[in-house]
Amino acid sequence: MTCDIKSLVRKNIRDLTPYSCARDEYKNPDGIFLDANENPFGELNRYPDPYQKDLKAEISKQKSVPAENIFLGNGSDEIIDLAFRIFCEPGKDKACIFTPTYGMYKVSANINNVSLVEVPLKDDFQIPVDEFLAVAATSNIKIVFICTPNNPTGNTIEKSDIEKLVKNFNGIVLIDEAYMDFCATGSNLPLIKKHNNVLVMQTLSKAWGMAGARIGMGFADAALITFFNRVKPPYNVSTPNQHRAINKLHNRQASLAEISTILSEKQKLIDELEHIKIVEKVFPSDANFLLVRIKKAKVVYQKLVDAGIIVRDRTSAVKSCLRITIGKPDENQKLTETLKRIEI
Repeated sequence: MTCDIKSLVRKNIRDLTPYSCARDEYKNPDGIFLDANENPFGELNRYPDPYQKDLKAEISKQKSVPAENIFLGNGSDEIIDLAFRIFCEPGKDKACIFTPTYGMYKVSANINNVSLVEVPLKDDFQIPVDEFLAVAATSNIKIVFICTPNNPTGNTIEKSDIEKLVKNFNGIVLIDEAYMDFCATGSNLPLIKKHNNVLVMQTLSKAWGMAGARIGMGFADAALITFFNRVKPPYNVSTPNQHRAINKLHNRQASLAEISTILSEKQKLIDELEHIKIVEKVFPSDANFLLVRIKKAKVVYQKLVDAGIIVRDRTSAVKSCLRITIGKPDENQKLTETLKRIEI
């Protein structure tokens, strides 16, 4: 689908004059910089590159996406927040999520005073496309969020369903692929070449092991990216984090080896969990975590906490379920040994 992106953007954002600094016009990295009231001494005394050009160049090379189609945020949560601020008029427009899913969509909607339409996933945790389109036809929905692999269920959303939704929805489709590096089915990135209303979000926090650096990546049509650059804080990704991310991306083979280890450990953990008597079901997962149905899950959760093992209680989202991240081999072993000892 080709959408009139400007018509989807809030008028005040369309009319916004973004913050600019003198170095936006001066491209040479060398010079006498007396423009930004910085301390002239020190190693981190200068503001970071506001558009992260070197980091985007490396991401562009690895993802085969032009730099003008890339936005970098202070974590993916910043991208989510900016999407609400760019497209949704507070108190008027709506957004949609497929539940259960990542909780920050709802938090960010509430912060931005945007009503949230919640459409339940089907029994197999796939999105009900026709049901969504029927709701969208009668609601002022500006953004729909699709998490794939989904958190907390762990499954990948069918690409055919995503494309059907994109083709028939005249709004912004934000596809959150935080866990896609663990998944064999491949990214939805090709959609941004065919549909200018799609924003695919990825991160360096999960498979790349850089959660502390807070770097989220958004990929979309260049015109859509322009509005994110217009609204973001001028220096939203620090210089050390930009440099560390570049170094991490240069060392791609080490990250791929870590991913391989995590996937191997995941299968071992599945095999162990399926033979533990209090475990009722281990749901299929394309991510680096497992959704596990457990007898008296809340009781088990507290017993794990008492043993110094912290998992995520997701019983409010999926009945009797805990979400377990794949840890190091010794951590996974301690988890299974503790579960085996728990009496219900």
